[in-house]
Amino acid sequence: MSENHRLRDYQAKRDFRRTGEPNGGGRKPGDKPVFVIQKHDARAMHYDFRLEAEGVLKSWAVPKGPSTDPRQKRLAVATEDHPLEYADFEGVIPEGQYGGGTVLVWDTGSYRNLKEDANGEEVPIRKCLIDGHVTVWLEGEKLTGGYALVRTGPGGAGDRNWLLIKMKDSEADARRSPVSTQPDSVLTGRSLEQIAQEESRT
Repeated sequence: MSENHRLRDYQAKRDFRRTGEPNGGGRKPGDKPVFVIQKHDARAMHYDFRLEAEGVLKSWAVPKGPSTDPRQKRLAVATEDHPLEYADFEGVIPEGQYGGGTVLVWDTGSYRNLKEDANGEEVPIRKCLIDGHVTVWLEGEKLTGGYALVRTGPGGAGDRNWLLIKMKDSEADARRSPVSTQPDSVLTGRSLEQIAQEESRT
């Protein structure tokens, strides 16, 4: 499936004459796949968890944000694929547009796929997504270590609910709450309020 086909839903939901969001096609995959977590003050505050795969960012909306405590299972609702350029997007999506509200890059970095088959060979992320069980090691500024995405239902086009779970490893820490203690952008150090104020002046 081509990148343009994968981005069809994303592009259909947006009027790029009004929103500053990227429309896709401007970035090629690098040597290491990236992840990004964006804090998004839309109708309800949430975090968008995205993994680079197949030339796009596979995406989930996480209402409570990621946790570093393996005991906490966070709902993650699958959304449409986003273009790779979205990994750098910060700004205000205009009111009346899909996802209207302020966005900042809460965390980003590279990741590696942890899923292996019985022969010790890496299972492609695409197959992991189809099977409904993804395990990755994040190398971010706020989050590091293993995380699992587990689909809660049997699969199918309408099955969008997953769980985002911190794996039990050396980076697990039930005492941390980075969503609360580290609220601002890792790219610019700005808060949601600062981004909104700056864009209102321009």
